[in-house]
Amino acid sequence: MAAGDRLTDAPSVQRDIPGFVGRPGPSAYHRLNPLTKATLATATAIAAVALGGLVGPIVLVTAAVIGPALAAGVLGRLVRTALLLSLPIAVSAFLVNLFFFPGASQVLLRIGPITATAEGLGFAVEILVRILAISGAVTLFYLTTRPADMTVDLERRGISPRVAFVTNASVQTVPAMVERAAQITAAQRARGLDTEGSLWRRIRGVLPIVGPVILGSIAEVEERTMALEARGFTRPGRRTLLWAPPDSDLQAVVRWALLVCLVALVVARVAGWLG
Repeated sequence: MAAGDRLTDAPSVQRDIPGFVGRPGPSAYHRLNPLTKATLATATAIAAVALGGLVGPIVLVTAAVIGPALAAGVLGRLVRTALLLSLPIAVSAFLVNLFFFPGASQVLLRIGPITATAEGLGFAVEILVRILAISGAVTLFYLTTRPADMTVDLERRGISPRVAFVTNASVQTVPAMVERAAQITAAQRARGLDTEGSLWRRIRGVLPIVGPVILGSIAEVEERTMALEARGFTRPGRRTLLWAPPDSDLQAVVRWALLVCLVALVVARVAGWLG
């Protein structure tokens, strides 16, 4: 039986992909070049601001965020993550524009000295749609793109390894800190730290966690720096890459078309042709 297991497992071991090679994504959208997905996310975010109104951003979100998310099978995760990331700024922007919109005349509600107006409500909804478009576009990119793939693709296109590394590190900083904070919280709870209950207990329980998180992040940066130096990261000249994400001429054409359309849209907005 053991021999049969070994024979069964052998082909799978031989088919293992090396660690530096990005495994193919589960959908066609995952397998797009990282620069293509980054260009689409950037164009969607800027176009949502340049278009204005409600119809334009809603159509943009439907075509450039919801559609690809459905194709990639990440719509549920995208909605949860985008709402979580944009909720604080969305709520504050909505309330500020609703109650403090300048020059409004049609009053909807009065709460003491604060007045909610129809003009403020309309503009607040427009701002809310733009925030959701930006958050959804950025979230879609991160859910379907490995940071390492983006780093390798940037280096392949001639970007400095230092810039590519900073890009990769900045993307991975927040998830790494969240994971480290969860580990430290679990360890502190095992030692009897009370992090639940009243608000004061929660605040008091945060202090023993913040210090180890910050010190751990600093120590990790130092260790990563020494490891990179030992591997010749700062040597002059261009590095030889063993693998790069696949690209195609069609994707290059789509990227340039998106950039041209985005520039035309911004020029039209600045010139006042969009109303």
